[in-house]
Amino acid sequence: MTDGYGGFADNFADNFADNEDAGDFDDAPPSTIMLPGGGIDLATRIGSTLLPNPVTTASGCAGYGKELAKFFEPAAIGAVVTKTIMPYPRSGRATPRMAETPSGMLNSIGLQGPGIDAFVERDLPWLAARGGRTIVSIAGGHVDDFVALAERLKGAPGVVGIEANISCPNVANRGQVFACNPATSYDVIRAVRDVADPQVPVLAKLSPDVTSIVDIARACVEAGADGLSMINTLLGMAIDPDTMKPVLAGITGGLSGPAVRPVAVRCVYQVHAAMLDGQMAQVPIVGMGGIRTGLDALEFILAGAAAVSVGTVIFNDPSSPVRILDELRAALIARGFGSLEAAIGYAHR
Repeated sequence: MTDGYGGFADNFADNFADNEDAGDFDDAPPSTIMLPGGGIDLATRIGSTLLPNPVTTASGCAGYGKELAKFFEPAAIGAVVTKTIMPYPRSGRATPRMAETPSGMLNSIGLQGPGIDAFVERDLPWLAARGGRTIVSIAGGHVDDFVALAERLKGAPGVVGIEANISCPNVANRGQVFACNPATSYDVIRAVRDVADPQVPVLAKLSPDVTSIVDIARACVEAGADGLSMINTLLGMAIDPDTMKPVLAGITGGLSGPAVRPVAVRCVYQVHAAMLDGQMAQVPIVGMGGIRTGLDALEFILAGAAAVSVGTVIFNDPSSPVRILDELRAALIARGFGSLEAAIGYAHR
């Protein structure tokens, strides 16, 4: 029986139960900021933006917020990270665009969207009216595209951050992905940071498909990134054994879901370690990749993430962001943490 992306949700309850039994909390860390009534301070800061809690949606998995509003209020989570927006309307790639894998999902959507003007005039005001905090994912084929998008977002309602999706092809450089090269990554982030509202943090979304993600992260931070989003999907593909042809019309696609979580945690850990070692300036990391439970989210926090994004699981559990927030809160309290901040990077101590 399948659940919509690989059947792994059928095992969700068992997996979660296993995880819950895995810990021994006798050596739990001391509490720091315990709120009245036994609550916990979950606030986290991304640059100049203070979020009430660390759970956000992952770009591309929650549209522009409306799709999830019948399951929970956008204001209930730290922020809604929108589907990546481009300068002009795009129809995306041909179908089929999505494929199940044994432990995740392949997608090759092609950044379908309404374009920045319709997005700013229609979607952002709706989210702001619902109290949602919005991190806008932007992408383009040229540095100038990123610049135009960042400028268009100045003064837009509810925008608390810009996530530069640099995992798209650089049209001016033979289609090489921006995020696979420190120099091109630097160019995009520097240009966005120069024109974006100074009060709005700029995050660089990094690809794991690189030799050294620390080198790319350092370049982005040196360019002025106020934070890092890690990681984007991994490049993969699937072949139908009956047709003996690639499943996706685009041939290759981005792999997400539980299969990528160990890779994502490794990336967050490595970059946070480089920050602690003084190899690069310290900025907050938004961790993502296969998060299905509060314990999955905790893993990213312990590796060094200041916030997390929930993505693929939304397709079979649309209310998962608020569920994961509740589970993360319980997991932190169970381990003696009085604040989210006290847990960030704890695995490095």
